[in-house]
Amino acid sequence: MVNKLTVFLLLALLLASCSGRDKQLGEAITERDSLPVMDTRGVTTLISDSGLIRYRIKTEEWKVFDRKNPSHWAFEKGVYLEKFDTLFQIEASIEADTAYFYDKEELWKLMGNVHIQNLKGEKFDTDLLYWDQRKGRVWSDQFIRIEQPDRIATGHGFESNQEMTAYTIRKSEAIFYVDEQEAAASDSISSDSLPADTLEPIPAETLRVAPARTSLARRKAL
Repeated sequence: MVNKLTVFLLLALLLASCSGRDKQLGEAITERDSLPVMDTRGVTTLISDSGLIRYRIKTEEWKVFDRKNPSHWAFEKGVYLEKFDTLFQIEASIEADTAYFYDKEELWKLMGNVHIQNLKGEKFDTDLLYWDQRKGRVWSDQFIRIEQPDRIATGHGFESNQEMTAYTIRKSEAIFYVDEQEAAASDSISSDSLPADTLEPIPAETLRVAPARTSLARRKAL
């Protein structure tokens, strides 16, 4: 009887010990999955693609989470990015308060004071932007402000190629002409960048100046 009781107590202690180790092991794995494999501060670096330097990134904080689902890079203290063509000329520059790059999908998500400038000097401002590098596509479903040399257009919803040279505003709201005399001559945008048949026509009497958005006027210096 004593032997059976002793064996029972030993088994109970052994099971409790194994259970404790399993719990500690589980907690350790969960903690590692939430930690970045790389945490770098004050970074300026060049990134190559297919043997060619295609991007320059400048950021105050760059974290790489390789075990999160999905795995991603995090730029939570702002990011400035330049995209180069094959001749190492800047095709476009992008900056945002926060950005995430999902490496498996090759997808960027940029948030907060997103500002883009293309090779032609056109400027794009929004609060949320997605960039699919694999498909060469950029889009947003948020408010967008586009500044060209002679006019400013605003609207909701936007899609473009990644060079930001062929783009469309989904729901056009307003067009403001820098030269007011042009407003009487035309009631819609017609340019190489914004083909007239991709926009909803706006009657001349409804044209108005798009108010500047405070959240987009301030820029964080990286």
